[in-house]
Amino acid sequence: MSQLFFRYGAMSSGKTIEILKVAHNYEAQGRKIALMTSGLDNRSGVGTVASRIGLHRKAIPITEDMNLFTYIKKMNSHDLADGKGKLACVLIDEAQFLKRHHVLECAKIVDDFNIPVMAFGLKNDFQNHLFEGSENLLIFADKIEEMKTICHYCGHKAIMNLRVNNGKPVYEGEQVQIGGDESYYPVCRYHYFHPGIQR
Repeated sequence: MSQLFFRYGAMSSGKTIEILKVAHNYEAQGRKIALMTSGLDNRSGVGTVASRIGLHRKAIPITEDMNLFTYIKKMNSHDLADGKGKLACVLIDEAQFLKRHHVLECAKIVDDFNIPVMAFGLKNDFQNHLFEGSENLLIFADKIEEMKTICHYCGHKAIMNLRVNNGKPVYEGEQVQIGGDESYYPVCRYHYFHPGIQR
């Protein structure tokens, strides 16, 4: 049976590299995939999955009102009619930005079509609240895995994302602010509350 996977980690934990690797491995075996990402992430252009080490490729942008079940059903039916075969996997980057209905649609893709869905994203925001997509993936995913990285300050395991502006910590503001290494540091709990202090 196929499953709904959620792989989460702090910033710089290699989530995007991993999703690109998984996509490559499926395609190297001649299997079809649907690679998707949030339409909110425009750092490298809307509909682009891009890692910090320079790997990137085009993907299907997910909009707030998009029905993922209907989209994948149509895509799968079209490919079967053209003799290209059934989709082997749906891969979703920046899954923290999914809405609850998207996650339920992902579960329906798994349950009705027997197609695995692998979602990659952050668990908590810069104020340590769950994102809507992450919260619902934690509820509905069959398998949940943490991807690890180290604290920007001390090298211990990072479990939080510290928003920064010119290197100074920011603890207030909108939940969604698209940014990379210049805007967020992966940090341990201690350095989330005491950034830069050696211990």
